[in-house]
Amino acid sequence: MDHLQRIKQEFTRQAAGFATSAALTERAPIQRIIDATGADATKLALDLACGPGIVTAELAAVAREVVAFDLTPEMLAKARERCGKANLHNVTFQEGSATKLPFPDHHFDIVVTRAAVHHFQEPGRILGEAMRVMKKGGVLVVADVVSAELAEKSALQNAIEILRDPSHVRMPPASELASLVQGCGLKIEQQETWDQPRAFEEWAGIVADPERINPLRTIVAALARAGEDAGMGLSTADGTIAFFHRWLLIAARKP
Repeated sequence: MDHLQRIKQEFTRQAAGFATSAALTERAPIQRIIDATGADATKLALDLACGPGIVTAELAAVAREVVAFDLTPEMLAKARERCGKANLHNVTFQEGSATKLPFPDHHFDIVVTRAAVHHFQEPGRILGEAMRVMKKGGVLVVADVVSAELAEKSALQNAIEILRDPSHVRMPPASELASLVQGCGLKIEQQETWDQPRAFEEWAGIVADPERINPLRTIVAALARAGEDAGMGLSTADGTIAFFHRWLLIAARKP
């Protein structure tokens, strides 16, 4: 299956769970992203791979106008619903692939992408597209989960993520993601990391595929009992499996 088709298939299934996930709608991390953009009523923003519009709606509350852009129609429908309920009229919704953005050069003041880089087969190319459509002096904010710096831990965590969701490509370590952003010619002005606790059942339930999750549950429980944290704090107690996602936020400016 083509990777873009796989993403559409997965996120068509995940749209409802993603839109209502407590971990993904938590207010404090979203506010960190909005604050990092420097958005105000003069700014035009792009929410790249917007998903169900969680960041879109918050950004639209402070920016002049926001374009919500995503590959999956079901995700855009959730984003449209969210913004409609919030009575936001300064958002437009557009379907397409981030590999070739349908926007002119030097168009946006702000580009935001959250929880998306680990699904990109060519993250450098897509970040380059983000830079292309930004105005000079514009800001790119990337917020995504990252893996451990130790290669063996990173590989194991990514393997677990792929078993859960085959549209996952790779969570790079924080240092590598920062290098990707810099490699596009952007100047990093802010970096921030935080660990977000996750419960296996909540995280697994988003993909809505018990046939996939049942064997994965057995694997991660066995790893935890063996003392393998997979670079993600994997643990089990009283039959409950827990771990954390490490997030990295980068704000970078186009010279």
